Amino acid sequence: MAKKAFYITTPIYYVNDVPHIGHAYTTIAADVLARWHRLNGEKVFFLTGTDEHGQKVEKAASEKGIETKQFVDMIVPRFVESWKTLNISFDRFIRTTEEDHKKGVIELIKKCHKNNDIYKGFYEGNYCVPCETFYTEKDLVNNNCPSCGRETKIVKEESYFFRLSRYEKALLELYETSPSFISPDHRKQEIINRVKEGLKDLSITRTSFSWGIPFPLDEHHVTYVWFDALTNYLTGIGWPSKKFASYWPADIHLVGKEILWFHTVIWPAMLMSAGVDIPGTVYAHGWLTINGEKMSKSKGNFIPPSELIRKYGVDGTRYGLLRDIPFGMDGDFNEPQLIKRIHGELADSLGNLLQRTLTMVHKYCNGVIPKPGIFGDDEKRLQDVANNLFAHLNEHIQKLEFHKGLETIWSFVAQCNKYVNDQKPWDIHEPKRLNTVLYTLSECLRLIGHAVLPFMPSSGEKMLAQLGQKQKKLPLQFETNTSGKIAQPEILFSKSVVIDEPFSAVDLRVAIIKDIKPHPNADKLYVLEIDVGEKRTLCAGLRNYYSADELKGKSIVIVYNLKPANLRGIESQGMLLASQKADVVKILHPKGTPGEPVTISGMPRTPKQQITIEDFKDLKLKTSGTKVVYKDKPLQTSQGEVFSELDDAVIV
Repeated sequence: MAKKAFYITTPIYYVNDVPHIGHAYTTIAADVLARWHRLNGEKVFFLTGTDEHGQKVEKAASEKGIETKQFVDMIVPRFVESWKTLNISFDRFIRTTEEDHKKGVIELIKKCHKNNDIYKGFYEGNYCVPCETFYTEKDLVNNNCPSCGRETKIVKEESYFFRLSRYEKALLELYETSPSFISPDHRKQEIINRVKEGLKDLSITRTSFSWGIPFPLDEHHVTYVWFDALTNYLTGIGWPSKKFASYWPADIHLVGKEILWFHTVIWPAMLMSAGVDIPGTVYAHGWLTINGEKMSKSKGNFIPPSELIRKYGVDGTRYGLLRDIPFGMDGDFNEPQLIKRIHGELADSLGNLLQRTLTMVHKYCNGVIPKPGIFGDDEKRLQDVANNLFAHLNEHIQKLEFHKGLETIWSFVAQCNKYVNDQKPWDIHEPKRLNTVLYTLSECLRLIGHAVLPFMPSSGEKMLAQLGQKQKKLPLQFETNTSGKIAQPEILFSKSVVIDEPFSAVDLRVAIIKDIKPHPNADKLYVLEIDVGEKRTLCAGLRNYYSADELKGKSIVIVYNLKPANLRGIESQGMLLASQKADVVKILHPKGTPGEPVTISGMPRTPKQQITIEDFKDLKLKTSGTKVVYKDKPLQTSQGEVFSELDDAVIV
C-alpha cells in the first residue's frame, strides 16, 4: 500500500504533571504544519498523545496516594482539553495505556527478538528516575544527570538488552545518505560524534517497578519506557496492520532537543531491526525561557496554556509562541513583547485594516465587494506582492521558519496599510477609482485571511466570514472577479491586556510551612521554614495570633520576589501574607502546589526580579467576602480562588 498522506507527530508527553507552555510550543508548531499541508490540498495525519508508563509516573501517583491508572486518567484530560482549547487539529490522541498500542509494542519486540537483537543480561549504571535514562560516568555533569541536573543513583538489576551497538555503522550511513534526517543542521554533528564514540547495548526492561507493558519474552519484566513510547508513532496509525503503510514513514517527528538522541539513534535502530522504514526528518526545537528565566516550578513560571489563553486568547497565544523565536533555537517567551505585538501587529495593524476596509465597503458600496475599474501602478505593485505571498510562506514553513512566515504576512499587511493611507479612499470622489481601491483591499484581505489560517485558525476563519468568502485550497492568487456580501465589521483582536499593571510586577506564590520556631531575638516573630518549590526561610509576625502547631503544614501565600531583609539577625526571604481587621490577623488560604503562582485572570504576569515593601503596599490588596481581591478581581491559582476568614480586611 503506497503512502498517501503527510504524517506529522509531536512527542507523546509524560503525565507525571499537567501540560505547560513547553508542551504547547511543540504542539502548536506541529498544528501549523498540519494545517498548512491541509491548506495545500494534502491528506494529513497529525498524531499527538501521552506517555503514561514508567517509574516516575508510578512514583507521582504514589505520592498522591492513588492508583497509577487513576492518576493518569486524571491527568490525560488536561492535555486533551488544552489542545482542544488551543485549536489543535490532531487526528488522533494516542495513550500508551490503550490496548492497540500495547499489542503493537509487543509485536515490535518480537520482530527485534526474531532478528537476534534482544538478549538477557544484567545492567549496572547511573540511573536518573525523572528522565528514566541510564548514563555512563562520562555523561554525568558534576555527578548529576546531564539532562535535568538531578542526582542519579546506581542501579543494578536483571534486564533484557537491545543490540544497539550492532547499528552503529548503519546509523552513520543513514546520517550521510539522508542529510535532513537530523534537523536543523546545527543539531546533527553532536549526534554523529556521539555515535562515532561507540554505542552500548540498550537496557529495555525493568524489574524494579510494575507500571508498564509486560515484556513478552519474560513475565517478570516490564518494557523500558523508550521502547514503549517511541513505538506510538507506529501504533498511532494502525501498525502492525497493513493500513499503517498509508501514512508511514512519518514525514516529520517534532521533538525537543533533550530527546533528540532517543529519536535519532535508538528509534531508527529499532526500526532497522524490525524491518520498518525510517522517518523522513526528526526536527529538534530549542528550549524556552520565560521572561528571561529558565522554566521551573521553583521560579513559578511553569506556565499552563490555560493561563496564557486567559490573558491573550487562543490565537494571541499561538501567535506569541511562534512570532519571535526561531523554532530550532533556544528562545525567550517575553510577555511584555507579546503584549506590544498584540496591540501593534494584531489589533492596530491587521485588525484595524480589516475593520476600516469593511466599514468603507458598507458605507460606499452597500456592503457588497465592488467590481474594480482599471488597476493602476499602485495596485499592480500590491498584486505582485500578493501573488508571491504563498510561495514565500511555503518556503519558510517547509523549513519550519515560523517566525519568518509570520514576518512575511505582516510585511504584506504593512504594505496594505500604506496603500490605504496613500490612496485615502475616503477622499476619492470618482466612483470607479473608489471601487478599485476598495476591491484591492478586500482581495488582499481575503489572501491574508487564508495566510493566517495555519497560525491563527479562528482569526483567519473570522476574517473570511466577515469578507463573505469561503476557505479555498492553495494555490491562491490575486483574483479580479471576487464577489461577496460582507458582514458588519467586528473587532478581530482585543487590546484588553493591561500593560505596566503594578500587580503584574509582584510574584505571589503558594508555599507550605514545613517547620516553625520562635525567633530567638523577637517576641512577635516566628521563623518559618517553607517549601515554595525550594526551601526558604521567612520571618512572620504571627506569634500573638497563632501557635506553632496551628501553622505547621498550612498552605500560605508569600511575596516571592520581595527584597530579602535581615530581621533581628535572621534573613527573611520573602513575606507571608495575611488579612487584618482591627486586632484580628488571619493567614490566607490558597489551593495549589508549592511554588505555584497566584494570579489574576486576564492580567499579565511579568514579575520583577525584586520589589520593595513599598511596592507591595501600593497594591492595597483587601478582602471582599471571603475572597482576596485586587481592584475587585479575585486572586487565584490553577485550582481555585484564594480566600480569607475575614471580610473587609486589608492584606498585610
